[in-house]
Amino acid sequence: MAEAEKADRIAKRRKMGDRKAAEKWPLIKPKKNLQITRLKDTDLFTVQDFFSSAESKAFVKAAESIGFAHQGSLGPTHGEAYRDNDRLSVNDPVLANAVWESGLSKLFSDIKIRGKVAVGLNPNIRFYRYKAGQRFGRHIDESVNLGDGKRTHYTLLIYLSGATKAKTKTDPNSQKDSSSEPLVGGETVFYGPRNSVVADVAPVEGMALLHIHGDKCMLHEARNVTKGVKYIFRSDVCFA
Repeated sequence: MAEAEKADRIAKRRKMGDRKAAEKWPLIKPKKNLQITRLKDTDLFTVQDFFSSAESKAFVKAAESIGFAHQGSLGPTHGEAYRDNDRLSVNDPVLANAVWESGLSKLFSDIKIRGKVAVGLNPNIRFYRYKAGQRFGRHIDESVNLGDGKRTHYTLLIYLSGATKAKTKTDPNSQKDSSSEPLVGGETVFYGPRNSVVADVAPVEGMALLHIHGDKCMLHEARNVTKGVKYIFRSDVCFA
């Protein structure tokens, strides 16, 4: 009985956290004329300026206000990729739909997987934070069955920090911390046969990175952050 009550309390707190999160998310504006850079046909591509700088910073602020939890792994000796980062997960179908309809739906209009078409994003939204010294070793992303005929086939990563097109002046008297430092490191690297590098993607604020996952997923890693903080918005593209 005590265990059931404890589980119920945890579930209620989680739902309350999701409701609070929904109140914090920025409004996502529709994006027109999105620029795609294909790194490996339709299996791997980037989209510049998918989030504006203001949207990216607002997501970081909202995620930090909710709070991250550390995520590690047992490591390669136990059959798991090395993992050291911080994570926040929320179930938010409204946010997932807003991001999907802001421009992703058009980008996937001509992409089919085994006769299935893209129908939206996984409502399980994850935010990742990598501080200096943190990384995620080589791994693949699994395809997930979401039920009702829906299955994920693409990973969506949107960098919420990283290089920016326009440098802004900072107040020399302002207090410096790791989150305001320029991000150095944290590249997402994809590997092909014989350990060849298919793509080496440096984080750019607001840029989306999409790659096929499941049985066609390329081995990839998030390299060590050497300075600053890398923030990522993560979801998956669902097909049905």
